[in-house]
Amino acid sequence: MNFEVTPGMRRLGASVLGMEAIVAGLITPVAITVGGVQPAFAVTVGIGLAVLCVVAAGLLKRPFGYVLGSVVQVLAICTGFVVSAMFFLGVIFAALWITAIIVARRVEGATSR
Repeated sequence: MNFEVTPGMRRLGASVLGMEAIVAGLITPVAITVGGVQPAFAVTVGIGLAVLCVVAAGLLKRPFGYVLGSVVQVLAICTGFVVSAMFFLGVIFAALWITAIIVARRVEGATSR
């Protein structure tokens, strides 16, 4: 399977991951205050996911970045076990991630003809 990375895919993917990094960072105080999660665990999960989003966004010039970005989407859904709202938000971000890849490939495929 040939997976060609296009500039539109990088832009849309980085946008999704950037917004997801902000949300992931913000689950830390929610987990501590609302969920009663231990601060060390909440920081590890929330900030760790945010950093992983930023790293994945930086690697989007290579196909591996999209694999890492997809892993981030699964992890974002799994953070719902820490903050239950993340089950919903994780699915939303996963849908945005998939849509960004599909739409960018279609638009750039149509404009290259």
